[in-house]
Amino acid sequence: MRNILQENPSGTADAEMSSNKDLKGHKLLMLVPWEPPTGYIDGLHKTFPGLEVTHANWDTWKESSLPTHIDEKDWKTVTILLTGPKFPTKEAAPNLKLVQLQSAGANYILNNPLFTDTDVAFCTANGVHPPQIAEWVITTFLAFQHHIPRFLNQMKEHKWVRSFDDSDTQDAVNQRVGIFGYGSIGRQVARLAKALGMDVYAYTNRPRPTPESRRDNSYIVPGLGDPDGVLPSKWFSGTKPEEVIEFLSSDLDLLVLAVPLTPQTQGLISAPQLTALKGKKTYVVNIGRGPVINTGDLITALNENWIRGAALDVTDPEPLPKEHPLWDAKNLIITPHVSGNSTSYNTRLLDILNINLHRLSEGKGYLNRVSRSRGY
Repeated sequence: MRNILQENPSGTADAEMSSNKDLKGHKLLMLVPWEPPTGYIDGLHKTFPGLEVTHANWDTWKESSLPTHIDEKDWKTVTILLTGPKFPTKEAAPNLKLVQLQSAGANYILNNPLFTDTDVAFCTANGVHPPQIAEWVITTFLAFQHHIPRFLNQMKEHKWVRSFDDSDTQDAVNQRVGIFGYGSIGRQVARLAKALGMDVYAYTNRPRPTPESRRDNSYIVPGLGDPDGVLPSKWFSGTKPEEVIEFLSSDLDLLVLAVPLTPQTQGLISAPQLTALKGKKTYVVNIGRGPVINTGDLITALNENWIRGAALDVTDPEPLPKEHPLWDAKNLIITPHVSGNSTSYNTRLLDILNINLHRLSEGKGYLNRVSRSRGY
């Protein structure tokens, strides 16, 4: 559920969007598998007296359909929808204006007629994940560096095997992390990496030559990330294979893949790119989407020591079948797409929804709006 790169645009104002301070005539349907916090809906009514709010406790990630108790008449009056990967047809919800997604990624909407054939605004939850996913990235990298998986296995066997060799552990100081997709998650990874004494290189699909172009216009948890884009010591950009190779060949100790899945990013990292990492035997972390990496080529890179190791929270295929050879690749940490889990997830999601409700009421452009041309 995580947002060529993860750089959600801030959104531009729709032509002639008019203000509607009370949101009179609007109806919000919250299609989420949890109860809103106590007082949340009352707070919306106080802020937007004209807004009708309906909540349906429904898990659009697990259920195969939309809830049947929302009938045809109800859908025709919905103008704002908070949901996961399930949507009404454009005919069923003709008055829909805004869809607030629960996820930072938007790959599952790209071929949906409600997205392709209408001007309904789709906005992601980009910005809800950076704290917890950045912690996962640093945790898995340091766990590998400090041999934690080996010690956990020895603990299960009740073995005390102490090493007196200082050369078997490399700390993070002066190592270099390359962040492929310098969006909200990448920026928080950079913040933590800098605190560890690491150097940061950033890669974006479009050039970021000016201070203004390097700013983050998505949702930011206060005090976190890199809002002004000042942490990287060097920026790379482009979409051509040779531009990607130039970045990957820049002596990276750690490569973090934080890109969404689009037609341009599918198979982005395969044998040629992994070969470019041989010089430093770069450690590879993927928290974007599994198909961004060619799985077969990654297995080869691990088993033949092109790279020193990898940590994956996403795989291709997913779920990973029990007998898949990726499980047995060398120096690999796999978790089942859980790095974005956090007790603060829903709170941050509602923060983003609130911002977009305010922007709708003021006639302004939405936060985290998905670009129909770029697909994120």
